[in-house]
Amino acid sequence: MSRKNYVFTSESVSEGHPDKVCDRISDEIVDLFYRESLEQGFDPWAVRVACETLATTNYVVIAGETRGPASVTKAKIEAAARKAIKDIGYEQSGFHHQDAKVVILLHSQSADIAQGVDAAGEKKEEGAGDQGIMFGYACDETPELMPAPLYYSHKILKLLADARHSGKEKHLGPDAKSQVSVVYKNGKPVAASQIVVSHQHTDESLTSAQVLKIVKPYVQKALPKGWITKDTVWHVNPTGKFFIGGPDGDSGLTGRKIIVDTYGGAAPHGGGAFSGKDPTKVDRSAAYAARYLAKNVVAAGLAKRCTIQLSYAIGVAQPLSVYVDTHGTGKVPEAKIEKALTKVMDLSPRGIRTHLNLNRPIYARTAAYGHFGRAPEKDGGFSWEKTDLVKALKAAVK
Repeated sequence: MSRKNYVFTSESVSEGHPDKVCDRISDEIVDLFYRESLEQGFDPWAVRVACETLATTNYVVIAGETRGPASVTKAKIEAAARKAIKDIGYEQSGFHHQDAKVVILLHSQSADIAQGVDAAGEKKEEGAGDQGIMFGYACDETPELMPAPLYYSHKILKLLADARHSGKEKHLGPDAKSQVSVVYKNGKPVAASQIVVSHQHTDESLTSAQVLKIVKPYVQKALPKGWITKDTVWHVNPTGKFFIGGPDGDSGLTGRKIIVDTYGGAAPHGGGAFSGKDPTKVDRSAAYAARYLAKNVVAAGLAKRCTIQLSYAIGVAQPLSVYVDTHGTGKVPEAKIEKALTKVMDLSPRGIRTHLNLNRPIYARTAAYGHFGRAPEKDGGFSWEKTDLVKALKAAVK
């Protein structure tokens, strides 16, 4: 039997964290390829991007493999990177959107990989871009069906970022981290025992106590009423100073915040990062599909918690396995749910891209504050957060 009373902790990082700067740049390049494809009449199904970014003091290196319209030039890629840095808010001496040197080392996708992934008329279906395992998870702890510790860690930083961008909090810099330790009683989240916020500040003279005074109202707004008690312990800028931030303070790299991107450690992760990858890479698209299915299982009332694993082989279209674990909360047998999932959705790479409409420039917005637990958007962003399979799932398990 699972534990009912415990404390679980998750962290988040802001859009200005060095690794998130790199995730954002990589995803801006994915969006650039899709945007140019739509404008130039290039087949979006043929777009391939596997883009990694490294950032350090006034230096950005972009490397990887791509395929797309010739209109995507190095100049446009550099402009996209600089725009991302500016949007995040970096205009400091050690990392500035105008002054940073941008090195672009992108080249064509390997022909050996392409022949396994590309479809060939009616004879060969599009295969997965790599082997691997992907996980999706959902639970009833929040209205968004996300685990509470991560959801509220994200919310704290998003509220602070909105205040910074609006100009309301002029003393806050782009780089920040949060962490919330959540008390569970009888399996339900009820309070925050420890709260950590480390936030860059633009006034070097600010003390930790002064930064606490700035951030505390946003933390209080982010957390549910009654979660902060007299016993809650606060740690705000515990080193005493956080003036040097972003890639100037610590190098960044695409794909180093995969637990922040997913479920905060409350569920397994398959090992592959999301950012910088087009949706033929099942690291990304199948993880989105698994979340979509898990969320619909919980939304349909078939379980209070649901973990789904999908596995793939490079060049093979259909998943090798589909596994469901409802953690003892299921209303129907897990084997029955597994069969239902393959009935309500085609889990091949092409099937996922079609169902979730992934061949579009919707990825830069996913780079910070989580890929999951976000509201579906009118232009197709976060389509994997819809709960439009509830009726079909209920019918499939009857």
